[in-house]
Amino acid sequence: TQSTWGNTLERWAEMVNSFGYRSGTRHLFSRGFRRHGIEHLSTYLVNFKVGDYVDIVGNGAVHKGMPHKFYHGRTGSVFNVTKRSVGVEMNKRVGIRVIKKRIHVRIEHVRKSRCREDFLRRVKANDVAHKEHKKTGVKKVLKRLPGAPQSSKVVTITKSNAPIQISPLKYEPMY
Repeated sequence: TQSTWGNTLERWAEMVNSFGYRSGTRHLFSRGFRRHGIEHLSTYLVNFKVGDYVDIVGNGAVHKGMPHKFYHGRTGSVFNVTKRSVGVEMNKRVGIRVIKKRIHVRIEHVRKSRCREDFLRRVKANDVAHKEHKKTGVKKVLKRLPGAPQSSKVVTITKSNAPIQISPLKYEPMY
């Protein structure tokens, strides 16, 4: 005969309540459709320099040097470059504090960020506008402005676009 204590232990074994290092990452670190297998060579040929902005994206195909799930999708700046990894510095909010965190992540889990593309494009355009202003004397507004409201439109009623009245059909039960 089995004791009730033995049954309780078996029931506990079935109920999973684990909080391991990679818990809850079934979909987070999974590879996309038709994106499985070894990493392409182009991933390893990217040059990272100190000060570059990078996005941390965990690659499930490479287990070495993988960041903790908290850092997945975070953007930080490179503070160190080694043979196979880069050191990334970012802010982490803990309670009401903001802590500067430094982690080393392998190249496979990092990609160059596009967060500054628009800013750099605007800097170049502003420089060109500034030089043009010095030449011609015509000033141009360099600030970003919110989108203006659309201009008004007048709808004229003709035979082709005459208004039609739409009313719902009468409810007829199917039974």
